[in-house]
Amino acid sequence: MNQRIVFATALLAGLSALLPASAQTTPMPSKETRRIEVTGFSEMEVMPDELYFTVSLREYFKDEKNQKDKVLISTLEKQLVQAVAEAGLPKENLSVSGVGGYQQQWDKNKKPATFLESKQYQLKVERADKLDGVLSKVDSRGIQYANMSRADHSRKEEFKNQVKVEALKNAKEKAAFLLNAIGEKAGPVLEIRELEEGASYPQPMYKSNMRMMAMESADAVPDSDLDYQKIKLSYRMQAVFEIK
Repeated sequence: MNQRIVFATALLAGLSALLPASAQTTPMPSKETRRIEVTGFSEMEVMPDELYFTVSLREYFKDEKNQKDKVLISTLEKQLVQAVAEAGLPKENLSVSGVGGYQQQWDKNKKPATFLESKQYQLKVERADKLDGVLSKVDSRGIQYANMSRADHSRKEEFKNQVKVEALKNAKEKAAFLLNAIGEKAGPVLEIRELEEGASYPQPMYKSNMRMMAMESADAVPDSDLDYQKIKLSYRMQAVFEIK
């Protein structure tokens, strides 16, 4: 009898030691946060207010046949600098972007080759017609070409931030719209990610040859023959919202 009691007591003690251990290994159920993930989009188009032109000047002979009376690049440069000042543009809007030259030889048997220097400048203006006025005061025979290199906007960073905010608002509106369709509501935002950054800076399209090359005076300046597109800014914002 005593052996049976001892055995039963030992068995109960063993079971009592096992029960707490098995209770600790059982995970408690947790409430998972319901969420919705959406992507918002926004874009903006702005007209450029900073136009960058590459202007190339080159030396030439007034008497090309006899290669006499050479107009120096320094003379042409002075004309350009003065024209920029008279147009009311800051001095820093004009800078040198390159220097080069070429040899001109009319008759290999009689005349030696002559080196004619060329020089390229970058000119920043807010409107294309400003360029017309500047180049009209430079000797047209000394202007090799004038091309737009790029277009930009002085408030580009400000506009970028506006587009990002609108993209995020669009994401919130989209989440509210989708959840409303199933009788749910959006809660606080849990996560925000900026997916991509997009900016389009289209190059200008010339409808015809630039007539500014043939202008002799400011009075002869016609309307600008230059057509360019707007700068397009677009952004996508991904956001995760809690579902109430």
